[in-house]
Amino acid sequence: MIEYIGVNDHKIDLFEGQYKVKNGMSYNSYVIIDEKIAVLDTVDRNFSNEWLVNLESKLDGRIPDYLVIHHMEPDHSANIKIFMDKYPNACIVSSVGAFNMMKNLFKTDFSPNKLVVKENDVLDLGNHKLIFISAPLVHWPEVMFSYDSYEKVLFSADGFGKFGALDVEEEWDNEARRYYSGIVGKFGKNVLNVLKKASSLEIKKIYPLHGPLLEDNLSHYISLYEKWASYQPEEEGVVICYTSVYGNTKNAVELLKDKLNELNKKYELFDLSRDDSSEALSTVFKYDKVVLATTTYNGTIFPAMKEFIDLLVEHNFQNRKVALIENGMWAPTANKVMTSLLEGCANLDIISNITIKGSLDEANEKDIIDLANNL
Repeated sequence: MIEYIGVNDHKIDLFEGQYKVKNGMSYNSYVIIDEKIAVLDTVDRNFSNEWLVNLESKLDGRIPDYLVIHHMEPDHSANIKIFMDKYPNACIVSSVGAFNMMKNLFKTDFSPNKLVVKENDVLDLGNHKLIFISAPLVHWPEVMFSYDSYEKVLFSADGFGKFGALDVEEEWDNEARRYYSGIVGKFGKNVLNVLKKASSLEIKKIYPLHGPLLEDNLSHYISLYEKWASYQPEEEGVVICYTSVYGNTKNAVELLKDKLNELNKKYELFDLSRDDSSEALSTVFKYDKVVLATTTYNGTIFPAMKEFIDLLVEHNFQNRKVALIENGMWAPTANKVMTSLLEGCANLDIISNITIKGSLDEANEKDIIDLANNL
């Protein structure tokens, strides 16, 4: 049988030092109890004792034979040494890349207690047999998934992960999209490759390293992952991302918002100086159109917009329609700068360039109404 032995973290404020997680995080770990016992991954170092207690409560006095490490990021691997100190005869099972990282993190690769596995290798536990699937750069290079052919479970490492602790009820899509877009989103091609491999398997459950254990409606989660990984929008809608110094650029996007409301067009609005950039990035992954509005600033663009466009480029933003709005009192250059920065993105259709000099005039208002209609 497969037992959950993970933990919930409600003390964390920023995951990976940057993502706000108001509902905490889960660090998922599992134990498969069969003729032989395999523990799957560890948890964050702040929860060592809780994790070991959870493990011992499932062992019923038995001793683990294996510790399987799918991913070496410290929120999953930090307790490898503590585990090996407690169970010195256990064998660590992981990829060659993971063992190289163990040398960096623990100054040992735990030889001779190590078993290197690769694509299609099998760990036989009795009824349960773990088949390993190489998943490089989802989202680190050493990552492996595994598949339990007995209970038809895909152990998906950080794939299908989600922000939020397991003792908090919340809708899956939004926080899973924010997790995906921020952490995995750069590596869409790699995600599609491993999804293709997994498509030949009969999967009844998906157990990730973060977020809920997925046991129903798997087609919904897999379909979303395929869209995110191929950078295709989930639905029609407009994401308006802006910065404004004295309120005039804000007035422009408020007018656009009002016109979109009149047209019953779905939109979301983000003030990049104040709103969470990971929320904005996640929403860009959701919709098919983006409006970027900012001021000319020091001959380039306002810093928060520059940072956001860098984020888009870094996460392979593509396959969208984009409208640009610039504001500059005497020498507006923001649209030119934004266009240049976006050259690093594939398959963008820039459908509009609007220039405001200071405050809105009648021509600007007409341009924005036209843009609303085009969107």
